[in-house]
Amino acid sequence: MTVATPPVTPPEVNPHYTPGAEKLLAAASELFYREGIHAVGVDAIAAAAGVTKKTLYDRFGSKEALAVAYLRGRDARWREHLERELALQPPGSVERILAVFDVSGRWAISDSSKGCSAINARAEMDDAAHPIALEAIRQKKWMREVFARLCREAAVRDADRVANTLMLLYEGALVTVGMETFADPFAAGRAAAAAILAAV
Repeated sequence: MTVATPPVTPPEVNPHYTPGAEKLLAAASELFYREGIHAVGVDAIAAAAGVTKKTLYDRFGSKEALAVAYLRGRDARWREHLERELALQPPGSVERILAVFDVSGRWAISDSSKGCSAINARAEMDDAAHPIALEAIRQKKWMREVFARLCREAAVRDADRVANTLMLLYEGALVTVGMETFADPFAAGRAAAAAILAAV
């Protein structure tokens, strides 16, 4: 009998944001995702939120810290949604692994029309040690561990190696959504994942 390991908890999201901080984060999240982090200045964020730049700096300290909060907020919502959807699948099953592609495909339509926020943010950072880059990398490592956990729970042979392959398929689908290379890339990724899992 496979013992399920608990999911990695999402990053801490500050539950004590002031109304001004919440407005800033909401405005920044929309602008950063739509236009890119570098392209959006603090003046535009403050104006969209209806607050002063001083409020931005008082609440977040810097534009970079606000961008990290934006990424963490999206990530926390994604993690909660993913875990809730995966819980609907039989524990320790291959179906639960493949459901990641199904859930992601639906999420891409409703919440990620411009592709993955973490990939987009990382692409803007030249320095891999920049806090924004580090946050994006951390999120991807968590996602890869989701695949590894699900593979272990399903008793997939060589779970870590298979998880790496599934992560490649998943990331390819994410990029393809953002680039609009072809329709329904998550369905293609799911089919390839199913073939891989059937062969191990």
